[in-house]
Amino acid sequence: MQTGYMDLRTLETLRAVRSQGGVTAAAAVLHLTPSAVSQQLAGLAAEMGVALTERVGRGLRLTPAGAALADAAVDVAVAVERARAACQGHRDSPVGTVRVSAFQSAAQLVFPRLLGAVAGWGGVTLECSDEDVALADFPDLTDRFDVVVAHRPDGAADWPAGVRVVPLFREPLDVAVSPHHPLAGRVEISPEELAGEAWITVRDGFPVAPVLAAVAARSGAAPRIAHRINDFAVARAMVAAGHGISLLPRHTTPASPGVHLLRLTGVPAGRRVEALLRPDRAERRVVTRVVGALTALAAEIDHRAGRPPDRSG
Repeated sequence: MQTGYMDLRTLETLRAVRSQGGVTAAAAVLHLTPSAVSQQLAGLAAEMGVALTERVGRGLRLTPAGAALADAAVDVAVAVERARAACQGHRDSPVGTVRVSAFQSAAQLVFPRLLGAVAGWGGVTLECSDEDVALADFPDLTDRFDVVVAHRPDGAADWPAGVRVVPLFREPLDVAVSPHHPLAGRVEISPEELAGEAWITVRDGFPVAPVLAAVAARSGAAPRIAHRINDFAVARAMVAAGHGISLLPRHTTPASPGVHLLRLTGVPAGRRVEALLRPDRAERRVVTRVVGALTALAAEIDHRAGRPPDRSG
């Protein structure tokens, strides 16, 4: 095997190719051209003396050797960040920029408060972005952001093993109806009573969709989907206007005379809101401090909901 200097940037490129599923997607995350990514991979393969990628159709995937090196690159990145944190431990407080993403309803709930909490920290800058992605795509966002606020429905599989997960809170999903709907006077509702209703729901593959699927399975009838709307604010307005019913999150649905929320019984009806981080970025002291502020805000949300924080599963 040839010997040489294996820089952190090239190892980061290899990791991105694996996590993003190819050269073009990795280039977009790394702000490089695809040819630059390919050149880095070729140089790294020459240095290692073994093929790290192989062609699959029109794309690339890592060989077993490439996957092994990508795994080792995670350990290298974590060790480097721990070393930096050890040095920064001699500062009075950590400084730097932290990039945070959140799905839209969580962004509305969390971002203003998080920015307010961090405003008094000297030398710390937050860059916030709302990212509405399918359930399976949340882990990929950790290549672009230091902290990714994600959600998954009750009963969903755990996140991939290579991602650090910080539980924040569990948010119930309620059935939203208009004040003029025949069910508006109810406090709770069972799936069997919702058969035949016109639903306003999210697109397939997005969190919340599996909860509606569970409602349908329990009721014994396929849901009658009238509209596909991912923005809960839009869905709430359509419910208020009488154009269907919807599953809406309890904490992030503002109190409104135009919408009545019914507790859903008989099926797990909630979502887990969690922060996802890459293991190396989780070692940064400034990121740890921001995550601490985020978990404190989550505890406040649970407290206002009138129950102790739900940290299970």
